[in-house]
Amino acid sequence: MHTIEPFYLWQDEYIASEDKLSPFYGEKYNESECTHAIYNYLIHPQWDDIGSSTLFIKILYAEYNLGFCVIELMGEWNDCLYNDIMYLKRNIIEVLISNKINKFILIGENVLNFHSSDDCYYQEWFEEIEDGWIACINFKEFVIKEFETEDINYYLTFSDELNDMNWRTFLPVQLFQKINDLLFKRRIKK
Repeated sequence: MHTIEPFYLWQDEYIASEDKLSPFYGEKYNESECTHAIYNYLIHPQWDDIGSSTLFIKILYAEYNLGFCVIELMGEWNDCLYNDIMYLKRNIIEVLISNKINKFILIGENVLNFHSSDDCYYQEWFEEIEDGWIACINFKEFVIKEFETEDINYYLTFSDELNDMNWRTFLPVQLFQKINDLLFKRRIKK
């Protein structure tokens, strides 16, 4: 797992540790030493600690004028044992919301599993962003099924279009516009 790096090709556009509004502002990374582990498996030092022992993230991009951010996730999303959604919501999402972010793009191809507890934090997040959205890209099919089984997909948007998106071919604002257009069209059809 230590070879799985967060996506880095947008670093010319944005670096969370250099963004004064980011929860990771001022973070220093030791490129030669892995300091975090998930179940005793060391992970790449670029992943950011949110307070959970099983879920790590990287804010790949934040655009405050357009009100969106892109967050890549890594590990096991385990609300049942470790209350990962609480750490994500309280330590990261609330900081971003306080800075006018209300559209979240979650990249989940490195989420290895999901274990649910209840939906309180998801509901809270959903209600706090009012006219915003939470779009999930490239989550594994069995992970999506777990979200659906627990009805958490009411708060997070999953779709075939999102799950088959080759997001790395876009610049961050292009990715946002594509997803925003897609979700807008879906709302009109309802």
